[in-house]
Amino acid sequence: MRLHIRHETRYRLDHPARRSVQYLRLTPRLDRCQQVLRWTITGPETIAPWTDGFGNRVHVASEGEAHDELLFTVDGEIETMDTCGILPLDDGLPPMMFLRDTPRTRADDAVIALAGEAAGSAEKPPVIAPGDEVPTLHRLMGLVADRVTYRAGHTDVGTTAAEVLQHGFGVCQDHAHLFIACSRALGIPARYVSGYLWSDHTEMASHAWAESWVKGLGWVSFDPANRQSATDAYVRLAVGFDYADACPVTGVRAGGGDEALDVSVTIAPLSGTQSGQQ
Repeated sequence: MRLHIRHETRYRLDHPARRSVQYLRLTPRLDRCQQVLRWTITGPETIAPWTDGFGNRVHVASEGEAHDELLFTVDGEIETMDTCGILPLDDGLPPMMFLRDTPRTRADDAVIALAGEAAGSAEKPPVIAPGDEVPTLHRLMGLVADRVTYRAGHTDVGTTAAEVLQHGFGVCQDHAHLFIACSRALGIPARYVSGYLWSDHTEMASHAWAESWVKGLGWVSFDPANRQSATDAYVRLAVGFDYADACPVTGVRAGGGDEALDVSVTIAPLSGTQSGQQ
């Protein structure tokens, strides 16, 4: 499927900042499931490309003059392929590194119990029968969706997987963090994915989901917010241990006071394409 994506991020500051530096993970990864046809990023005074330790394509945007507004604009076209949610690739990242806990994905007793429910195991840590990884992970995806109702405005980027499960509501990044925490509790490497999702019946555009490493298959995607694995409607931007490593925009500034953030994302299939076509 061929998609046109336009993404605008605008920060308005209470008063002028002296300088700012932003890290933009807004360029699709070079993966088998997608091919960039055209992609441009415009923004502040200087934008320099680099590749981070996860292989994500990043731009460092810096503004050295006084400013009370920052605007980043992405405009591009990409062709995506449906791989049935599986990426059988070696991207240079050892899968076992994604067993590492982070503050957002650390498993408490309730998270471990949820992982055990998916695995049908009462042991601590839970044990998966050999060859049952994929069915277990699909059960886990459904359990996360059942236990955490999609509700915006009640969590933030620092909310942990344990807190999400306790409160029972959150957004896509919360679903991803909880799924990752459970997957790692099962001894299955898992990582966070940020990107875009096109849909003709919801407003969801910027999105996040998870991938787990299954030996013999590769990275298998799981999106609890939509109860499905990734299709050609998904565009992968960045991967990492959790949100902090893959967030689309993050940075620092000197001065400026409080800020107001406006984000606008539009995604549309190019004429003559639809989901399933390549």
